[in-house]
Formats: sequence, C-alpha cells, structure tokens
Amino acid sequence: MQLTIAPELKTKCPRIALGLVTARVALTETPPELLEEMKVRAEEILKLSEPRAVLESSKILATRSGYKALGKDPSRYRGSSEALLRRIISGKSFPQINAVVDSINLLSVESRLSIGLYDLAQVQGDIVFRAGRTAETYKGIGKYDLNLEGLPVFCDEIGPHGSPTSDSERTMVASATQNIAAILVSFGGPDGLESSCQRLSDLLQRYAAGSDIDTRIVQ
Repeated sequence: MQLTIAPELKTKCPRIALGLVTARVALTETPPELLEEMKVRAEEILKLSEPRAVLESSKILATRSGYKALGKDPSRYRGSSEALLRRIISGKSFPQINAVVDSINLLSVESRLSIGLYDLAQVQGDIVFRAGRTAETYKGIGKYDLNLEGLPVFCDEIGPHGSPTSDSERTMVASATQNIAAILVSFGGPDGLESSCQRLSDLLQRYAAGSDIDTRIVQ
C-alpha cells in the first residue's frame, strides 16, 4: 500500500507532511498500564495554569490554518486532536475503546496531531490524501454522513474513507482487525513526525502486541 499527497492539496497546504505506521496488532481490552498513562496525560493538562493554552499549540494552529486554506471553517470542522484536547479540558478525560484506538488517542494528545486509523483489510489499493470533492460523503464513526467537500480526506480505490476530522465506518478497526495503518497528519511540516511515529510503534508493541511495524514519512 502506497501513501501519497495529491499535488493540488500540496499547493494549498505546502507544508503538509504525513507519518505512516503500519503494524500487525491485537485488539484487546485496554490494559491498566495504558489507562494509567492516559490518566496522567489528562491530569498534566488539567493542572496547567491555563489548560486551554494547549489549543493554541503550533500544531493545532497549523491544522486550523490548513482547513482555512481548503475553505473549511476550523471551528465547525475540527481536527480530531483538537477535539480530544477540548474533551479533556472539559473534564471528560479520554474515551476508552481498546488497546489500539486508545494508544492512537494518547499519541494524538501528546503530539497535538490528528491521526487516522484504518483496518488494512478494508482498504482497497493505494491511499491518496486530497481535498474532498463536491457531493462526496461517508458515514463517520458514530456520526451522521459527513460532508467531505473541501475537507482533507484519505481515499483508496473505492473513494474517501478517512479525514483528520472523522474517519469512516468502512475502514474502521473492529474486533477482527489484524493489520492497521495509522496516519499522522501535520499541516506544519515534518518536524517531530519521526519521533511521534516511534512513540506510536512503542505503544503498539507494549500494549497491543504490535509486530511487523513499519514507519515512513511522506511529504
């Protein structure tokens, strides 16, 4: 599976860069050690003198700027990392799903980057990151149909299946998932992507029996 960035997206968001992590995993219940890491990260944010300051981090601001460049209102269509941070600031803490999804969410909060997570068995062919087109939609995970026009979206041979705002039900991980692709989205350039990919590799190995792990940076 190859991952590329469409030239027209690169023109509007010239600093866009992606980190790709593929792995074989086990979708088990979230172990206590990972739950403790999630709790500690949430407490660290809430103990800040101004917790909402995390929403003004350079990576969050770069994501908002990228959405604006594509014609989308970042107050209406938020990156998933910002949505998670807002959830934590409100006192709701992390959602608890499974070892893989929770590892992704932990890294998203730590890195301030939105991360797409896909079951490779449900992805058809290569993936292109591009802007959504007129009338394109899909059913987001736990959401109604999402209007994809202008949103940055991941597309395989069938069509759009993911976005930094919300991924689709078609390629979501499920109990039978064995092989995944996690895509870290940075609108502000590649700085920090390599270390974030390594952090995710470590989390997957430690908490989700991760193996056959491969990482790469796409610009």
